[in-house]
Order: sequence, then C-alpha cells, then structure tokens
Amino acid sequence: MRIIDRYLAGSVVSGTLLTLGVLLPLLGVVLLADELDAIGTRDYGPAEAVLFILLRLPRYLYQILPIASLIGALIGLGVLASRSELVAMRAAGLSVGQLISAALRGGILLAVLGFALGELVAPIAEQRGLELKRQALSGEAAQLTPYGLWAIDQGAYVNIRAIRSGTRLGDIFIYRVDPHRGVLESTHAAEAHYQDGRWILEGIARSRASSEGVWVEHLERAEWNSMLDPGLLRIIVADPQALPVWGLYTYIRFMRTNRQDARVYEVAFWNKALHPWVLLSMILIAIPMLLGSSRTTGLGRRALAATLIGILYYLINRTLTYASLLFGMSPALAACIPPLLLSACALILVRRLG
Repeated sequence: MRIIDRYLAGSVVSGTLLTLGVLLPLLGVVLLADELDAIGTRDYGPAEAVLFILLRLPRYLYQILPIASLIGALIGLGVLASRSELVAMRAAGLSVGQLISAALRGGILLAVLGFALGELVAPIAEQRGLELKRQALSGEAAQLTPYGLWAIDQGAYVNIRAIRSGTRLGDIFIYRVDPHRGVLESTHAAEAHYQDGRWILEGIARSRASSEGVWVEHLERAEWNSMLDPGLLRIIVADPQALPVWGLYTYIRFMRTNRQDARVYEVAFWNKALHPWVLLSMILIAIPMLLGSSRTTGLGRRALAATLIGILYYLINRTLTYASLLFGMSPALAACIPPLLLSACALILVRRLG
C-alpha cells in the first residue's frame, strides 16, 4: 500500500474512532437513564447498572459503526480538504477512483473490527450482562442457550424452548429429581401463559419414573407454581440482533426443525451478514458528498447530512423488517434492499462526480 493510501485510510479510521468516542458516552448516558427505575431493586444497585451498561455497549457500538464510519469519513477526509491536501493530491494526479479505493481500504479495516466486535465480543458481553442483571433482580441463575432458556426454579430444572413474550411461553420442559425417593418427574407443556399472577400450562404430558415403574398422565391445563417472573424473562432473552451470525444460523435451523416461526431471526441473520457491505457503502457515499461541495460546505453541515442519511437508512431498514414480519416478505430480500439502495445512490453520485 502506498504512503498516500495509508494516509487516506488512516484519516477515515481516525475520523470514525473520533466519532465513536463522542457517540458512545452519550449513548451510555441514555442507556443508564433507562435503568434508573430498576436501580434499588434487590441487589441491583448503581454499580451493577453501570456494569450492565458497559457490557451492552459493544453491541450498540457494532450497530452504530456504519453511521459512525460515514460521519468519520466526512470528518477525517474533510480535515484534509479544509487544509487543501485533497486538492494537492488531485493536482498531483490522484484520481477519484484512487481516492475511493484508499478510503475503502480504511473501511475494510473497520469492517474487520466490526466483525470481531459483533461476532466475538458483543454476544458474550450482552449475554453476561443480561444474566448478571437478572440474577441481581431475582437472585436466581439462568442461562440462554441455542436450545432455549435453562433455569433452576424451586429445585426444578426448567427448559423453555420458545419465549414468545414475557407472558407467553412455548415448548416447556420441567424436570424434578427426588434423590431420597429415587423418583424422576418430567413434565412437558406445549404452551404456558401468565394470568392473574400465576402461570397456566396447556397441553401437558407428565411422566414419573421410579423403581416401581413409569407413570404417565396427560392434562389439558394445570397451574404451574413457578417463581419465574414475566418481567425478568424479558430481560434474560437477548435481542436477535445481539446474537452472532453462526448462533442465529443454528437457532434458525433449530426453530425450523421444531416448526416455529424463525423470521425475526432470519432478518437479524441477514442484517448481520450484510453489515460489512453497509459499512463500505456508507464510506463510498461519503466521497461524493465531500468532493462535490468541499469549498462551500462546512464539516458541521456534512456531519448533519451524514446523520440524516443514517437515520433515513435506519427507517427504511426497520420498515422493511416489519414488512417482512407482517406481510411475509422474504427476510433476505428485506435485508438486501436498504444496502442495495445505498450502494446505488453512492455509485450514481460517484459517476456524476467523475
């Protein structure tokens, strides 16, 4: 890589890091404000809330990285433009294509950083934070795996395969062991819902194994004396966007095997798979925005324009996500349309600039 390519790529990376350095503290304050209502409940104090926010920040950093790269590219390269360095480079023979190539090399480095953050750091940190918060609020241990939520509930081992909401569960397994009597009891319920302060199981198949034999019964519905709180269930369940790509792929296969609706996870899978494309498209669209009005537009206006582009992209992406869930649109198509539109706009602007 030539010195000038490293210089331009470094400007994009440094501008992005500077943008993240400004956005993350603001985001942390907003997230901490959301935790104020929970602070003081049982063992969940200010220190636990701050730790919970710190463990969630890698996920949000990953999500805002494309927008931060757009603003960062405008800031980093805009500084060079304000010092007439870009003018000197182009006068020395640097073409628009070479400038874009150098900027995208910085984008590739950011994409690698984003991959490591979103696939390795954020999922582990997010899940750890959710487990710490739930344990601080309830005093109970629970773990979310690709095969559902596992929890210890009054001496029973509970596996919930589908959490449709905090008050509606599906495919529940409850295991109880009495070591003194040598009895193993297994209960499976097709569904459960929370009503009037209690859990109601439906579609129950219960079996009990002991030295005397196996006893089996089937019930349409029964009350479940459980300490699992609906609000805490919402906490322990990670957002699909917080899961790694391979975790989403495994979970999608698992849900399809069990004939469950996996479209939410499919949309999340494609959004994460296309994340590097979105990031590079953001940097690509920053070049014509910068060169097209470098003499008349200040960095503040460019940063505002970049923010508006990011918000518009987010709104389009969310709209198509809901369309996929409500109207049966292909999750892959819903995830591909926003970055495709962004790339097309960037290429049109670059072509007009050329």
